Amino acid sequence: MCTRTALYPVPAFPVLWIMRMRLAAAAMRVPHAAVLAVALASLTVLAGCGGGGGTDASAEQRPNVAPPSTTPVAAPPAVAPSVPQSSSPNVQPVTVDALPNRLRNILTTSVIVCTPGTADCATIDNVQVDTGSQGLRIFATALPATLALPAIAGAGGAAGVGTVSGACAVFGTGYTWGAVRTADVRIAGQIAADLPIQVIADPTVPTVPADCASSGPAMMTQATLPVNGILGIGLFAADCGSVCAGNALPRWYYVCDAGGACTSSSQPLASQVTNPVADFAENNNGVIIDLPAIPDAGTQTLTGQLIFGIGTQANNTLGGATVLRVNTQTGYLVTTADGQTWSRSFIDSGSNGMFFASTTLTPCGIWYCPPAQTTQTATMTGVDGAAMTLSFSVANAQALFATSNNAFDNLAGVSSTMFDWGLPFFFGRRIFTAIEARPTAAGNGPFYAF
Repeated sequence: MCTRTALYPVPAFPVLWIMRMRLAAAAMRVPHAAVLAVALASLTVLAGCGGGGGTDASAEQRPNVAPPSTTPVAAPPAVAPSVPQSSSPNVQPVTVDALPNRLRNILTTSVIVCTPGTADCATIDNVQVDTGSQGLRIFATALPATLALPAIAGAGGAAGVGTVSGACAVFGTGYTWGAVRTADVRIAGQIAADLPIQVIADPTVPTVPADCASSGPAMMTQATLPVNGILGIGLFAADCGSVCAGNALPRWYYVCDAGGACTSSSQPLASQVTNPVADFAENNNGVIIDLPAIPDAGTQTLTGQLIFGIGTQANNTLGGATVLRVNTQTGYLVTTADGQTWSRSFIDSGSNGMFFASTTLTPCGIWYCPPAQTTQTATMTGVDGAAMTLSFSVANAQALFATSNNAFDNLAGVSSTMFDWGLPFFFGRRIFTAIEARPTAAGNGPFYAF
């Protein structure tokens, strides 16, 4: 996903709600939304549920595609395609732990960022793991000043004007802005060489374009986005795709001159902010997030695994996992729950709660606060008709946030436009995210499996 962010004041329930979604013009492509909701350190003003407004946001979109189709598609071939095998290390530790501003349910890891082709590297900690977006986005302030990452030249502007390529990463409630630079990105035993990344608040592009700035609050400091970056390892290889390669679209890519003035620009695929996994030499067809189950009351810390590749090594086989294929343009599947059907539905480690509409759960601001923990049931259906019915718990968010715990499998909030299976859904599961057009034993991505 690309990026958007929003700040929603909730009078009786102080939270910051950050929905990372690419909002776009009509008929745009959608690899997902990621939602972060932050319970601030002080909860003393809580006066019970109520008093706050719900939320209504659109999902991140990719340009120039039709809405998600629910027409069944052909089953994968009976003979599985050949999947290149690998013996390189492919397991990266991931954690949920305390973060600034009492940010809860945020899955993070470390990445090594290097000047391309050199041993000049830096380890960046507290980078959010996000299966709802594409591309690595790092704050300039998190990078050592001595680490020289080459800037990608602007493209698609007037001849001789472009010096730096800028990227506007728009989330549902705000934006990040920065330069596109290249880096060798190392995670576990994998290397994405010369990978285009976004450097947030890069001082070489100090002026935010007006259309990007109009997208909502700026998420340009770690006071408003309290991680060092976002590791987007979702269903797609690039954040925008082929349409940005041939079109200058607002709130995507820009060509910036030496004076800092930036104009919307096309961006070649090779220069777009890219999913690092798709750029690996091997284990590059998807990821698995494997997290342990946790108690209903939550836990202070948690450690799991981010495994690269699907069916490329003994530790990443699909086994008996159910495969749910998604729309190849939007990344959506369908969820039915509480008598409602949501065609905009997705599984997203970057959302720190489950987000959906309910006619029975009591809201408190953007969260749900039932008097007692309740069990909800929903059915996920892929575009090929494969379906799975699941049960999940929803607890009182107010009570959860009053604890010192940081990981919860029963935290849920309000969304009237989509069904977001966020990080709580990952606990106690092994969830596969397969990248578009990459072969697996179950056929090409994009799909989810668990």
